[in-house]
Amino acid sequence: MEKRAIIIFAFNLLTALQFLLFPISTAQTKGKMVTVLSIDGGGIRGIIPGTILGHLESKLQELDGPNARIADYFDVIAGTSTGGLITTMITAPGVNNRPMFAAKNITSFYLEHSPKIFPEHSRNNFVGKITNLIGGPKYDGKYLKSMLEGLLGNLTVSHTLTNVVIPTFDIKRLQPIIFTTKDGKAIVSKNALLSDVCLGTSAAPTFLPPHYFETKDADGKIRTFDLVDGGVAANNPTLMAITHISKQILLGNFELVDMQPMDSNRMLVLSLGTGIAKLEEKYNAKDAARWGMLGWVYNNGASPLLDVYGDASSDMVDIHVSTIFQSLRNEQNYLRIQEDNLAGEASSLDISTIKNMQTLVQIGDSLLKKPVCRVNLETGRPEPVQGGGTNEEALARFAKLLSDERKFRQAS
Repeated sequence: MEKRAIIIFAFNLLTALQFLLFPISTAQTKGKMVTVLSIDGGGIRGIIPGTILGHLESKLQELDGPNARIADYFDVIAGTSTGGLITTMITAPGVNNRPMFAAKNITSFYLEHSPKIFPEHSRNNFVGKITNLIGGPKYDGKYLKSMLEGLLGNLTVSHTLTNVVIPTFDIKRLQPIIFTTKDGKAIVSKNALLSDVCLGTSAAPTFLPPHYFETKDADGKIRTFDLVDGGVAANNPTLMAITHISKQILLGNFELVDMQPMDSNRMLVLSLGTGIAKLEEKYNAKDAARWGMLGWVYNNGASPLLDVYGDASSDMVDIHVSTIFQSLRNEQNYLRIQEDNLAGEASSLDISTIKNMQTLVQIGDSLLKKPVCRVNLETGRPEPVQGGGTNEEALARFAKLLSDERKFRQAS
């Protein structure tokens, strides 16, 4: 309890200093709350948050009519890797400048395209396994590239229907490259094609090839990008989305809500995970002690190094964001929905059999019936929230808050 008291005291002190340094403006507000959606990376497991989003959108449609779409309600949508693909699907403009995909169609998108993105013959072919071990990714990425370029055409990051934040990692510069709608409208070199951004953020090392592309500045200068999966930098992009908002506030570029940086009292944040393997399920120290470099990169079709970094990144962000919200006693404004009990093929990034994909759909549906969980700041583990109800009930409450916020803005 002493550690928790110290954490709470530190955040309260930082918040007090924040308001001294940045006094509240008297300008007319355009909204009461800034709304954020974040979607983790996780390959084929993107089916899980896709299922959750389909449910949320149906609740919004019950409140506001059949034309309601996720992008209408969130000021910022962040997505990494497969989450970046989902982010693009629900924010890229389609017919009549409405989102290209309704959330209910995300699952069918995965069911249709995943077996071609992660073909079984590449996964189980002996020659393919040897090639993957000594040089080259498990999948060539050609179908994904062709499909995304055909689907998104000349659409760029600046065209999205709400603000997006999509992280990638540049292996030439050895630094994260974050593509945002805001930067796309202001910085020519970062107004990349959405197809290039999607290919970059989803280029998981050992699974798909790194993605190279170029952009041209107004003065004709060529910018190059050598990108791999955004999960290398931020598999859970929730904190990145919050930081993006704070940055825009500090720069004087955020006009949707009159608020201060990191003011969690004025934020509604929904963070969706893609699931992690249950405790003691996937790897153990006894086996790992015998691994060399190859074993850490490739183990029985999986990549322990990627799994460890991805899950660690996701959990650390959840702990950090939970601490921010709990320290200011507004933890109800932050909802993290994550399945932490995956087993067998369901915990893989790329097994795209019909059986496994249907299992992931069922996991998403079952997750709705599970109790709302929140990180225990002392143990770092999520625990059911007493009186918090189920995730389905929490999403219904969240949908009502989103609907009320949108109506408030439309009326003002």
